[in-house]
Amino acid sequence: MSNEHHPAPTGHSVQHAKHRAMASRRAWLATGLGLLGGLPPALAQGTDKTLRLVVPFGTGGGSDNLARILQPRLAALLKQPVIVDNRPGAGGAVGAAYVAKSAPDGQTLLLADASVLTISPALFPKLPYSSSDLQPVINLAQFPLVLVGPSRLPAQSLPELLALDKARPGSLSIASSGNGATPHLAAELLKLTTGLQLNHIPYKGSGPAINDTVGGQVDLVFTGYATVASLIKAGKLKPLAVTSPQRIAELPQVPTVAEAGFAGFEAWISQGVFSAAGTPADTVHRLNQAIASILRQPEVSELLRQQGLDPLDNSPQDYATWLQQQQTLWSRVIRQAGVKPDA
Repeated sequence: MSNEHHPAPTGHSVQHAKHRAMASRRAWLATGLGLLGGLPPALAQGTDKTLRLVVPFGTGGGSDNLARILQPRLAALLKQPVIVDNRPGAGGAVGAAYVAKSAPDGQTLLLADASVLTISPALFPKLPYSSSDLQPVINLAQFPLVLVGPSRLPAQSLPELLALDKARPGSLSIASSGNGATPHLAAELLKLTTGLQLNHIPYKGSGPAINDTVGGQVDLVFTGYATVASLIKAGKLKPLAVTSPQRIAELPQVPTVAEAGFAGFEAWISQGVFSAAGTPADTVHRLNQAIASILRQPEVSELLRQQGLDPLDNSPQDYATWLQQQQTLWSRVIRQAGVKPDA
């Protein structure tokens, strides 16, 4: 789950900071790993101990797909067995708690949507872990959301949507994949930011939410572009705005929410890797280096881009800063919008 507006700091400022630091970080990684992808001796030694990539969701989802891409490459790079361990349940809380309570030795890692740290602690009062129990290793990839409506919607842009809402107050509806999911919170952020009166219709998963938007049963939905690319190209859905600070390459004609007059609005879905709190800094650093080197492999970058993901190059400190800003943002949205989890 993911991002922002309001005078509070946004992910945008962090993105700029990351870009400014990119060149120096790449030089740092090249020095540590070697231009041909070699590893520091401590990682190259190998071990018989199995490294677990815990995915707190079922097989076939976004986190699981990323884990399956990383697993064989990380095993080869670290010279040790690596397995993907799916532990679904309670919206990711079961797997996250398992890693949070594991030995802080870098051998049990969580690969998950960042919402387990940025949204869940504010949404669920009795989680079996806290955000301080998990330590960021690396932000693997992230993508913005796109606001889409059915072809029959009499609005072609966010300003036209605002005019439609003004003419027919309270008539517009927005679907989501469920209460408290990032698309729902992005909708609540849009309402708080723009004054739009949108009736939220929660579904059990993004598939039904998108299907009913195509069918016109609801007017809008936030989702990742890759999920609805074919529907947009077929003219069954129309994109109205994107939640990144700049337009995305796949939809160069579609303005951002910020361009519509709401500066600072951003919302992202991020997939990251986390270890148990207390993992030694040098272990986190070496894992960050190893995973970053895999993300820079051309075939891995291409695999991620095919799934609509933008692979990132970032330090644990960068990710921790961004996650804290996201946690502040979504906690505010949950509080102000009165968001409650499903019973």
